[in-house]
Amino acid sequence: MGILGKIFGTEEAISKSIDLIASAGDKLVYTDEEKADDKAKRAAQIDTLLIRWMETTTGQNLARRLLAVMLTAMWVLMFFASTLGDMIVPFLSLSADPEFINAWKESSAAIDKRAEQMTGAMMLILAFYFSLPYMSTVIDGAMSKFGNKSP
Repeated sequence: MGILGKIFGTEEAISKSIDLIASAGDKLVYTDEEKADDKAKRAAQIDTLLIRWMETTTGQNLARRLLAVMLTAMWVLMFFASTLGDMIVPFLSLSADPEFINAWKESSAAIDKRAEQMTGAMMLILAFYFSLPYMSTVIDGAMSKFGNKSP
């Protein structure tokens, strides 16, 4: 037994103390590699959770599809109505009453505004059906683009 062993007890106790100090130091430092590993683990857990959720709610697929089709049809109808309204206004201005033309423009602008408000929801619906494994990335992108608009 060495001199440190006589002072602190056994050499095994000293070895355990040094290992404990090294372990504590390692836990205090959170490296970029550990951050990347943790982020990858979280992403894998989110994907697994989403897949499990999809598996447990397979009975609701028909309702989901029906809602998606209804919302998509409404969005496309509003988009085409607004576009058609914008295309017709120049021709109406040649012979129609100015009040009617202004009402037409206001109606077209209102429909366009509502279609624009639905664009974020449409992106989520499209992402849900076509890019399920990448849903968290798509949601973040859609919310940052369409979620922070002021009315």
